[in-house]
Amino acid sequence: MFEKGLLAGKRILVTGGGSGLGAAMGRRFIELGAELVICGRRLELLEETAGKIRSDPGGEVATIRCDIRDGAAVDAMMDAIWHDKPIDVLVNNAAATFIAQTEHLSFRAADAILAPTLHGTMYCTLSAGRRWIEGKRKGVVLSILSTSTITGRAFTVPSAMAKSAVLAMTKSLAVEWGPKGIRTVAIAPGAFPTPGASGQLRPEGRDEGWSSGNPLGRTGEHGELANLASFLISDQAGYINGEMVVQDGGAHLRSSGAEDLLQWTEAQWEKQRAARAKS
Repeated sequence: MFEKGLLAGKRILVTGGGSGLGAAMGRRFIELGAELVICGRRLELLEETAGKIRSDPGGEVATIRCDIRDGAAVDAMMDAIWHDKPIDVLVNNAAATFIAQTEHLSFRAADAILAPTLHGTMYCTLSAGRRWIEGKRKGVVLSILSTSTITGRAFTVPSAMAKSAVLAMTKSLAVEWGPKGIRTVAIAPGAFPTPGASGQLRPEGRDEGWSSGNPLGRTGEHGELANLASFLISDQAGYINGEMVVQDGGAHLRSSGAEDLLQWTEAQWEKQRAARAKS
C-alpha cells in the first residue's frame, strides 16, 4: 500500500517506544525508510526492542533513556539527539492510565497519570518545537490520544483530562506553529490490546465480550495504527494540520468504553484497589 521510501530521510523520535504501540509504530517507520530514536525509562527494554528491529526489518535505531516526567531530563535528551542529528518527527506515545473510582484517587495517583500523559507530552513537544523554530526547520508532532477526548470516560478521569488537554495543544499549535512549517496531528485509537494497557484497563472481572460492542466486532491490529501513523507523519499528509483521526471501528458512536464498570460492586473495586497497591 505504501511506497517503501515513504519516510526516507526522516528521523523520528517515539516516546515509550520500547513496547506496545510505540514499538509497532517504530518498526513500521523503519520499514518505510526512516531513522528511529526510541526513548523510555527502561533502557534494557529499549535495547531489546531496538535489537529486534535492527535484525528484522533492519535499520538505524538509537535508544536513549529518559523520564519524560522531568522537563530537565527531556531537554537533556533533546540536546543529545540534536548533537547527533535533529529529528524531523516527534511521536508522543508515552502515557499512563488505570481504572479507579475517581473519589478514591489520591493526589499522588492522579499525578502518576498526568505527569507522563500531559506534562511529559508537553515537555517533549515544547523542547522539539523550540529547536525546530530556532533552526528554521520543519517538523511534525503526532500525539497518540484516546476517544475519551470525544466521549469523556468514567473511571479513567485523569487520563481523559490529560488526553483532552493534549488535543487542545494539537489544535492550538497547529495555528501558532503552522506558519513556521510545523504540523501537529493526532490519532485517537480505540481498542488495540497491548499487555501493559490490558493489565491496567481490562482486569479480571470486566465484561469479556467488550470487543463485540464495536460495530466491526473486533479490536484493532497494531499494524493498522502503525500504517495510519506513517501516513500522517509523511509528506503525503502535508495538508493535514490540527486534526485528530479516530481509529476505533466506530466504537465511540456506541459507548465511551466504561459503561460496564458502572455495574461493578464495591467488592470488585476493593479487589482492584488491592491489586494496584501490590503493584
